[in-house]
Amino acid sequence: MDSKKRKDYLSWDEYFMAIAKLSAMRSKDPSTQVGACIVSNDNRILSIGYNGAPNGFDDNEFPWDREGESLNTKYPYVCHAEMNAILNYRGSKKDLENAKIYVDLFPCNECAKIIIQSGIKEVIYLSDKYANSENNIASRKLFEKCGVKYKKIQLEEGKEIEINFTQKTIQNKEINDIIT
Repeated sequence: MDSKKRKDYLSWDEYFMAIAKLSAMRSKDPSTQVGACIVSNDNRILSIGYNGAPNGFDDNEFPWDREGESLNTKYPYVCHAEMNAILNYRGSKKDLENAKIYVDLFPCNECAKIIIQSGIKEVIYLSDKYANSENNIASRKLFEKCGVKYKKIQLEEGKEIEINFTQKTIQNKEINDIIT
């Protein structure tokens, strides 16, 4: 049988990672934008999040700097995408048990602890650019000791996803042709 369905549709992993990447675009961080998407065993999106200022902290007064005196940088204040995705979830904590989280940057040790405590059992990440940092070494150790699987997403080389917000318009003549 010759199937007429599209061949270039997104896999589940591509779909959820694309949602994580789209969520990251909400981040106002000028240097690092990270998104997260939490998914149930049956491929239902449970929650999303991105890195940013805590609720009530004016983004215009937020210290977005990466360097300088610690209290004048973003690091002691920013909420990571994983934390926000977990805290944004409004259902039963039981629903997070055995879920997966898609993140475009491998989780730091603080987020690893939050992921473990929430019951999430798998992390799928896009980049591990800080792989040799003490934070990420600790993350991997925490995941391994606590039974949380992690894997780098396998994507087709150079795959791009484009989102176009323009709508196609149908001319009146075409509408008449469709109706008749």
